Amino acid sequence: MRNICFLGIGLMGEPMVARLLDAGFSLTLWNRTVEKAQPFSGRARIASSPAEAVAEADVVITMLENGTAVEQVLYQSNAIARLSPGALVIDMSSVEPATARRHGARVAELGGCYLDAPVSGGTRGAQAGTLSIMAGGNDQDFDEATAVFQAMGRATLIGPVGSGQLAKLANQTIVGITIGAVSEALLLAAKGGARPEKVREALLGGFAGSKILEQHGERMLARNFEPGAPARIQLKDLGMILDEARTEGLTLPLSQRVFEQYRALLASGHGEVDHSGLLLELERLNGVQLNPDAADHFSPTDLDKETH
Repeated sequence: MRNICFLGIGLMGEPMVARLLDAGFSLTLWNRTVEKAQPFSGRARIASSPAEAVAEADVVITMLENGTAVEQVLYQSNAIARLSPGALVIDMSSVEPATARRHGARVAELGGCYLDAPVSGGTRGAQAGTLSIMAGGNDQDFDEATAVFQAMGRATLIGPVGSGQLAKLANQTIVGITIGAVSEALLLAAKGGARPEKVREALLGGFAGSKILEQHGERMLARNFEPGAPARIQLKDLGMILDEARTEGLTLPLSQRVFEQYRALLASGHGEVDHSGLLLELERLNGVQLNPDAADHFSPTDLDKETH
């Protein structure tokens, strides 16, 4: 599988494309804002439409913001009708599990193969080629995608189509709740007179240590909220988590509470900050600041809204 069509050159898509090109794959790119694809014009073909990009591709990868975007770009536009028989569609966006199942059935009707394969690891993982890739589909299609996945990270076959998206929802449940916990813990320590940077350092060596505390705790202390994953995407994912929970007859009180906090963060105009910026909402509620000596770093008006 040498010819890859990649749809969506945003914060995540850009480094993922770079990794695939470095691995020797031939790519055709499409992005709603064509300027985002132009940096690759010397190494990849830039298509003028999704249908043009899909035609003659062995692999079609989508990395768009949500299920609605995937639906519009690939299915409502009927670009999917240009799919070559036997081609593999890999949706690496974060979409609803039911949407993944519906898209998988549509691809199968056209004689193609399908994997839902959302990712975790943020822009750092995309740049380093260390993304965690959660795939849903069958063994044969997963094996066919191995070389593609290896260029971007480590892939795990979770189960049938839709299972990758369920794993991503589980991931985002842990991420969202843990960001809230780290925010509260550091603010509590700082308000009581402890040095929050030393609290973080001590906790990293104990049972509370995590990547969230390591990476996002550092962001919070430095007040660096330039997005690896914007808060509005975390809110979208939490909304999908709660929708799926209702479908399955579950009540998830921690997810519900964190969803409400992210919704308040967006209401205060901070939808484009990194999701670690949930700290800003906690600070607003309490009228205090974790590290008053540091200046906030984020430029909402300059951020790329086409992250997935």
